[in-house]
Amino acid sequence: MLLNNSIRMFGRHLRPLSKKTLRMYSAAQPLTIPQPDGSSVSSSPKLEKLYTEITSLTMVEVSEFTELLKVRLNLKDIPMGAMVSAPAAGGQEEEEEVAATVKTSFTVKLMKFDEKQKVALIKEVKNLMDGMNLVQAKKFVESAPTVIKSDIGKDEAEKLKEAFTKVGAECVID
Repeated sequence: MLLNNSIRMFGRHLRPLSKKTLRMYSAAQPLTIPQPDGSSVSSSPKLEKLYTEITSLTMVEVSEFTELLKVRLNLKDIPMGAMVSAPAAGGQEEEEEVAATVKTSFTVKLMKFDEKQKVALIKEVKNLMDGMNLVQAKKFVESAPTVIKSDIGKDEAEKLKEAFTKVGAECVID
């Protein structure tokens, strides 16, 4: 519980600050240290030293420190609403969230093909797939079921599926 409160307290300072906000605070003005809730927490001297150093930083220094942490730890910007909001009790909201998420990347899979149109399919694979020669296209087709392309848009996935079904292949979009 104490760790969660500390993360939330520090997380407030992870929001990117605007130049206007930074100008409001003087570089010499240190952050105010919040008073504990009356509970005494024992920690190592190393952590106490780190705590005092972080709480004595100015707003500009906190902003620079958070940017440095983001770069060094490879952290992404997360909206504060996502961190603060807790899931409410009830299964309806979870279902609504699942329904609200829209799939934006699709995968086209070659499941099987008509043996009579194998040559036409190989030629189509060679033409539509970048950097494939006939030998690679033949091996690709013979290794069905296999992924043709992944992480593509819906329109491109539909076009690929249509092109491959015209030459006797059975494709699936996931």
